[in-house]
Amino acid sequence: MPAVPAARSATRRARAAFSRLAEPQDSVAGALIALAGPVDALRIATGALRPGQRLERSVAQELGQDDDGSALVTAAVGRWAARVPSLAPDRDLAVLARLGGWLLTPEDDAWPAGLADLGSAAPWCLWGRGGPPDALPALSRAVAVVGARDSTAYGESVGADLAHGLVTAGYCVVSGGAFGIDAQAHRGALAAHGSVRSTTGGPSEPPSAGSAPTSMMAPTVAVMACGVDRFYPVAHEPLLRAVMAEGCLLAEVAPGSSPTRWRFLQRNRLIAALSAVTVVVEARWRSGALNTAHHAAGLGRDVGAVPGSVYASTSAGCHRLLRETGAVCVTDVDDVLELLAPFRVSAQPLGDRERTDPTWSVAAGQGSGPVASSTPADPQAVVRAAASAAESGLPAAAPVTGSTGEESVRAARPAAHDGLSPQDLILYDALPVRAGSTTARLATVAGLSETMVRAGLGRLSLRGLAVATNGTWRKQRPVSR
Repeated sequence: MPAVPAARSATRRARAAFSRLAEPQDSVAGALIALAGPVDALRIATGALRPGQRLERSVAQELGQDDDGSALVTAAVGRWAARVPSLAPDRDLAVLARLGGWLLTPEDDAWPAGLADLGSAAPWCLWGRGGPPDALPALSRAVAVVGARDSTAYGESVGADLAHGLVTAGYCVVSGGAFGIDAQAHRGALAAHGSVRSTTGGPSEPPSAGSAPTSMMAPTVAVMACGVDRFYPVAHEPLLRAVMAEGCLLAEVAPGSSPTRWRFLQRNRLIAALSAVTVVVEARWRSGALNTAHHAAGLGRDVGAVPGSVYASTSAGCHRLLRETGAVCVTDVDDVLELLAPFRVSAQPLGDRERTDPTWSVAAGQGSGPVASSTPADPQAVVRAAASAAESGLPAAAPVTGSTGEESVRAARPAAHDGLSPQDLILYDALPVRAGSTTARLATVAGLSETMVRAGLGRLSLRGLAVATNGTWRKQRPVSR
């Protein structure tokens, strides 16, 4: 392997460190990296370098804040402080190298072009296992196939058939490795890949310009909400190993990172950004798959939805997409190939083409808009979320509802975490279920300052979601009504 120039090596180490230091889509971290470069941004984040007034003002301007930015940067540095002692990017890189993995950064030629459409919400790096980075598909050759975790036999059959047909046609299937539709999408893709490799013919459609040859391209990519050294869900270890053997596992968080509700939500934007088209096969009214569809819509990508029985709650979310948005009805692989047609005549990313449908004019990566909700959010909750975002540097999304990558089976019932700000949702995820945890430990796990943790615990306690025992805190399950 050729030696990496010192400057580039330092940049990679800094980006690797940020993937452990800050939560995905931390806006202050993103602004510092963009304005100061990864190396100096990391020195500022760890307290080794003072940012200076000019940079602080630039950060504030980058984030649309009307102040000098000093409080914003100071709060972020305080928020990250608990994780600084655990930073060891060389160790993380060595761990992944022993597993045959790799780190991909925006400075690399193989960096997926579709991620650029995320703008400031783009990941700082990608950790991968499986095929080499060059095996990742071009945007024009990738399709996201997502849906309900509690899928039906109908949905599983359709999901597997769509994935099989797409890989046979020379496309890569992107999904999240979860139970249900995600798993069937990966299985269908792997089955088709085996069939294509065993024939002398190959894919029915030639690869587009700029993409890897289909014989080299990964048939499927699983985007994880945890470190790629972990297999989650645990029951899917055999499946994820198969994906790794034939395709790729990807994550934006460092090795060893745990899956959390917040990371599932953030992971969904990557699935959407990596794919030219997103197809929702089955989804309940509050499914996390709708979150992925929303991200795709915000990026200007086409969204397809598979219809189901009007009596099936597992298809209510798909019907919602078809009724309330510009989603296209998908019944077979030919419908998906039709959505991909623009890529066969133009190399221009779909996200660069103007949409005329006003229902799709939503901010990329946010939690509002017709795909996320058909009813107005609680105004007070919106105010709380915006205030929390300004303090925490996390995305100013609409209040989080029950939609996650690990969708609730009882989708019609309000979830305990409905209405939590991004900051409080991360803290709620960090709380243990049984043995209590100290505020210092929670600060490290959640990536928040102890001041933020104490304030957040107070809010969670008032909602009956956290309880203190002998100076430690744990989750308190809400009483069923």
